[in-house]
Amino acid sequence: MLAEDYLKHFLKWMRDSQRASSNSIIAYQQDLTLFLQFFANYRGKEITGHDLADLSYKDVRAWMADENNKALKSHYLGQGRHTQDAAIRTRKRRLSALRSFYRFLARFYYIENNIASLIKIPKVNQPLPHPLTEKEASELTRNIAIVDQSPMTQNRDIALFTLLYGCGLRLSEALSLNWGDLRNADLTREGATLRITGKGNKERLVPILSYVAEALIKWEKHYPFMIKSQSPVFVGVKGKRLNPSIAQKNMREYRRITGLSELATPHALRHSFATHILQNGGDLRTIQMLLGHASLSTTQRYTLMDESHLLEVWNKAHPKANINRKI
Repeated sequence: MLAEDYLKHFLKWMRDSQRASSNSIIAYQQDLTLFLQFFANYRGKEITGHDLADLSYKDVRAWMADENNKALKSHYLGQGRHTQDAAIRTRKRRLSALRSFYRFLARFYYIENNIASLIKIPKVNQPLPHPLTEKEASELTRNIAIVDQSPMTQNRDIALFTLLYGCGLRLSEALSLNWGDLRNADLTREGATLRITGKGNKERLVPILSYVAEALIKWEKHYPFMIKSQSPVFVGVKGKRLNPSIAQKNMREYRRITGLSELATPHALRHSFATHILQNGGDLRTIQMLLGHASLSTTQRYTLMDESHLLEVWNKAHPKANINRKI
């Protein structure tokens, strides 16, 4: 069987059995198609299952070098952005895709080859989050309406940005919500929770604060279209699901008017949500659950944002912290 057929079966398995997101499926398909195309040109023939089993360390290294050269060429021609971190992230993603593909081949087709697993996946320097201050975040959720004069878009944007900050959602998660999701949450009930489907189709429950519920209820009253269970909560002026670029554009306009830092983006409100909870005594495990992080190490980035706060917590909490002693 040709390698392309194995790839089709792999993608179907990832979608149907592993419930991988559509974005993940697209990334797997693009990365592995590039690899198979390079491998075919490198060997000068169509690639079969036997060739996949015969993959060598040299083959993989040649592919990674070729991809890196293409990225550099694109950068110098002004056709793309190439930074060291971006190149490392791309290499890491492609090696991960290749490893997953070979695990699938070994499990279902007995094609054994661990070369991809022997190549070390490079580490990526995780950038520190850039949260807003509590004052900046609160003012933004109240004043984002200044970028537009339409009552419809004003109430929509207030509800959207209040939801991002008040619940720590990704922009994509907020824009994917339907009115049926809010009906199930019952915004009028104290202690309401919203079920969010995040990366990798993983679900989590997020508490809805009263001021978030109020903003959503007010937006519902100004919603200019018929509301059905599958109607998107956040829409453009033509009634279609709101494009993320519109929310990003409105944030840029708000920054221009108020002089807010360029680091203030819709995603920065998610960072602000986590940072402010931590600064006010929240623990990392709770923040991890609220954000939907698969790994606690991802959440731990927020501890680097305010070392003075951590020292204060230590001084209050450690039983020996307040004992005067000579060192």
